[in-house]
Amino acid sequence: MSKVFVNIGLSLDGYMAPEGMDLEHWEDPSYKNWGAKWGSLMGWILKQQYFRENLQFGSGGETGPVNDMLRETMQRSGASIMGKRMFDAGERSWPEEAPFHTPVFVLTHEEREPWERPGGTTFFFVNDGPESALQKARNVAGDRDIRISGGADVVQQYLNLGAVDELEIALAPVLFHGGRRLWENLDEGIPQFKIESAHSTPDATHLRYLRV
Repeated sequence: MSKVFVNIGLSLDGYMAPEGMDLEHWEDPSYKNWGAKWGSLMGWILKQQYFRENLQFGSGGETGPVNDMLRETMQRSGASIMGKRMFDAGERSWPEEAPFHTPVFVLTHEEREPWERPGGTTFFFVNDGPESALQKARNVAGDRDIRISGGADVVQQYLNLGAVDELEIALAPVLFHGGRRLWENLDEGIPQFKIESAHSTPDATHLRYLRV
């Protein structure tokens, strides 16, 4: 059966996104300095060859273990799940050929027809909850895995459902002091995890946790 894994960046104080990083201020990255903060969280990924090629940022970039991890994450993914807030931001920012190349299920209250993009990405809008989105993802993923992309509230929902098998976290050495925090709204009975691997660079420590 397909595994369900979370793949995110995280600040040292547990935030997935800084305060001020919202659609209202998307065109103003100087608002509460969210642009610089986001850059300090995710700057490592912008350097990687695979990421640059996947988002059509141009050639070049770093190769090595982190680049290999990014490639593995994408190649193992047969479907993705994300929240409406993450989709709305991505709809403004992704290139025409969105970087998933799989079906993506968006948790939302909005009714909308599927949105097909070049390169194999189709966004499906799910109105009947996280369990339904997960089942739809399983139906199309085949023997590949299901990636929970974010945001924080979506990750929390799947942790509380006990559905997450692995956590992939790029822990950046930055402090946000506010924003969208991951480690809250969690039930006491969520599964426990153990570290499977860790790879450190100056920009982030890349941790993989497996469900115990």
